[in-house]
Amino acid sequence: MDARTELWSIYREALPVLLVALCGGLFSGVVLEEVVESVARFPGLLVMVPVFLATRGNVYGALGGRISSGLHQGLIEPRFAWDERLVNAVVASFVNAVGISVVIAVLTRIALFVLGWESAALAEFVAIMLLSGVLTSVVLIGGLLALIFVGYERGYDPDNLVGPIVTTLGDVFGMVFLLLSVLIVEVIA
Repeated sequence: MDARTELWSIYREALPVLLVALCGGLFSGVVLEEVVESVARFPGLLVMVPVFLATRGNVYGALGGRISSGLHQGLIEPRFAWDERLVNAVVASFVNAVGISVVIAVLTRIALFVLGWESAALAEFVAIMLLSGVLTSVVLIGGLLALIFVGYERGYDPDNLVGPIVTTLGDVFGMVFLLLSVLIVEVIA
């Protein structure tokens, strides 16, 4: 395959996904506006948002890379079936994402204390991050695997799909579940 053909193939596969990612990013911004209203109730909440979204991309980008490599090497079949490699990768990603969510809450509370800034209670931060971390992880795992498997079955290179899929799903559902978690913690607290 010559360079022009390969370039066109990558562009053809990635452009639609990137356009969906653009729309997802805009939607996430709209949801962020709703989260901003909760800052008065949970001071310091916005400090966690970029870190939370970035870690979704890091953890699930790595998962997507593992799945993509496994598909290319024939080690993973593009379907939801019991496969030890797939299960181990998914469980590790879930544990990492949920664990880092709690770490984000604790480090945010410590940073705000050190800076002398007003902050919500640690328990509130942990509850918000833990709940949004679990919910986002479930959706990201299911959505990422489904989209990669469907794309692969239709002849798309999963390497061209992983980045935009993880970014879009992470931003959209990260913000939605962060807002939902804030609303739940507001009711409980």
